[in-house]
Amino acid sequence: MNPVLTRRRSPAWTLANCLTYGRLVAVPVVVALLYWPDEASARFGALGVFILAAITDYLDGYVARTYDQSSALGRMLDPIADKLLVAACLLMLASDNTIHGWTLWAAIVILCREILVSGLREYLAELKVGVPVSRVAKWKTTLQLVAIGFLVAGPAGESILPGTIWTGTALLWIAAALTLYTGWDYMRAGIKHVIDDPR
Repeated sequence: MNPVLTRRRSPAWTLANCLTYGRLVAVPVVVALLYWPDEASARFGALGVFILAAITDYLDGYVARTYDQSSALGRMLDPIADKLLVAACLLMLASDNTIHGWTLWAAIVILCREILVSGLREYLAELKVGVPVSRVAKWKTTLQLVAIGFLVAGPAGESILPGTIWTGTALLWIAAALTLYTGWDYMRAGIKHVIDDPR
């Protein structure tokens, strides 16, 4: 039998996983560009990379489902890539005062929820309990990415579309409200399993 014909591509290098790797690589690139928040070219560069990364968030799941490329590695890395991208952008936007004042609480809620859900998933994984992603959680993620996109554009975006920062801030608060709702939903399910755990 021809070994070339029987050789299988490593599941680590499927198209779906490569898209996720791309999102991970985008995180330090966006952060580096946001080190020059007053430079319009750096802002728009960060926005361009962020948009591409956000698109891969949809594409990797679509490719995995359509072409049967789902893998344990992909299921692990996908939420990690999402959380790193969101957390890094929120921290950089807070550092340059695009996010400031009361709006910092929206960012804090989002970051705390991500930590809570990550810990909860890790615990439930030990119990062999899966935590499916709800439709509301998907809308929450979409709103977060759109809000952060407007805020990454920031002052540079204001020169093209007045109200860019205001729009991003409003969407971030809506995303934070959905974050609280979905976080409580996950927490409630987790507490139920903790109470029912016979150990």
